[in-house]
Amino acid sequence: MFSIGLSVGAMAQNALVFDADAGEKSRMTAYDGTEVCYTAYERLFYVTNVEDSTYQFLNVYVPDGATQQTPIFLRTYVGGYMASPAAQPQAGDATGRALKEGYVVVIPGTRGRNSTIVADKAYAKAHKGVKKGQTIYTGRAPKAILDLKAAIRYLRHFDKQMPGDAERIITDGTSAGGAMSALMGATGNNPEYAALLKAMGAADERDDVFASVCYCPIIDLEHADMAYEWLYGQTDSRRALDDTHKQYTKELAAQFPAYVNSLNLRKPDGTPLTADNYLDYLKSEIIRSAQIAKNAGAEIPDSIGFSFTAEAGGMFAAPINGGIRPQIQGGRPPMGMRPMQGGMGRRQVGEYINDLDMQKYLNYVVSTQALKGVPAFDSQIEGINNASGENEEFGNETGSSVNFTDYTAQKNGTTVSDAIRQNVRLMNPMSFIGDGKTTVAPHWYIRHGARDRDTAFPVPVNFATKLQNAGKDVNFLLAWNRPHSGDYALDELFQWIAEIVNQ
Repeated sequence: MFSIGLSVGAMAQNALVFDADAGEKSRMTAYDGTEVCYTAYERLFYVTNVEDSTYQFLNVYVPDGATQQTPIFLRTYVGGYMASPAAQPQAGDATGRALKEGYVVVIPGTRGRNSTIVADKAYAKAHKGVKKGQTIYTGRAPKAILDLKAAIRYLRHFDKQMPGDAERIITDGTSAGGAMSALMGATGNNPEYAALLKAMGAADERDDVFASVCYCPIIDLEHADMAYEWLYGQTDSRRALDDTHKQYTKELAAQFPAYVNSLNLRKPDGTPLTADNYLDYLKSEIIRSAQIAKNAGAEIPDSIGFSFTAEAGGMFAAPINGGIRPQIQGGRPPMGMRPMQGGMGRRQVGEYINDLDMQKYLNYVVSTQALKGVPAFDSQIEGINNASGENEEFGNETGSSVNFTDYTAQKNGTTVSDAIRQNVRLMNPMSFIGDGKTTVAPHWYIRHGARDRDTAFPVPVNFATKLQNAGKDVNFLLAWNRPHSGDYALDELFQWIAEIVNQ
């Protein structure tokens, strides 16, 4: 095993290692009070050329009874494109639930936009232009997804020695971690990453996965600003902006129709999804989400834009997603299905939702959390806007922040370099679906909150639709009244996982 005290140069000489006899027995109390016993294998470095020993290793947790055929649940804790240490399973999230369900749990560490090292003599010698003692940012794009791909390759490299089936890896992440999960699922074995992975000393193995779970993925960053302003540009919040930012909103929103039309998307019924019918399609997805929640007993107020049919037969007219109809106990809906609190408005009238005023609904979303600035992602405009986390993400090893879209670069009188453009591409799962060079995961579980404004609804909708159009199995929902969050509805998630692994 690598020693944390070794220099970067010394670490680079080590080979990949896994010792099946080196695990430590441990136990966890699960969410329901039951005890889960497992064996922990920690600090497994997944590349031979370790640049940052704080992050570039993974932890593996094998529940008692697991075999070589047990699926692997790989959870990334990346958030905000920041560095993410390899963690231990948590009883209250999907890692603890996965252990309880009997799956092998893998939690890799990854570098991020804030991870740094101080270059030693060996590092400076190996990197042109770097001086000994210089602070180096180790995790700017696309380093995080490279680390995760290397972790997957490590699991395949030791598949015969390690419990768990590396052909049935299920990835999971939220927000920027949802983006990483999406990238793991959508970029399998793509040759554009090969040279970068080889230089890191990743195992010479495949890096495709079986399934990806993506909660509110922050993806398609080069088009996210235009989608954001197209959706939210007519809200009261945007109308209150100063003239400069109103103009940014107008210009960005005008770019979205051409982009969405260029995707050549098709709705589930096979008809084209275009800029002309896109808002109606979003409306139908939000109504679908609200109806599922209403069938489960949630209160859906008309004050935020919904309208309803006449009363037609009771609170629980249909089961959720084909499941068991919720039971009323003592005249009240089960816990978790009771009316929402917080003064959202009047009680709904009628069993079925038949329309939605999108303007009113989007103003409701904005009322729950203020919108991001304009532009929302590539925000850095000299003298006007500060840099965003995404501007830092595409910066370089010296800690710079850069523009990554043509629109904002032009506002600064600059252009996006070819190198930055390529890094943006490597961080966008939309770039690889259906390209003929990539092994895309066959199964997808994608959730984005129906009041999550961290990215606009079209971003996950486009992603899910493109995957569906490519013939993938996609379970997608704009989850009702959810803000920016993940690892919720775990009963539903793990029912879905059980279905795909037992097919």
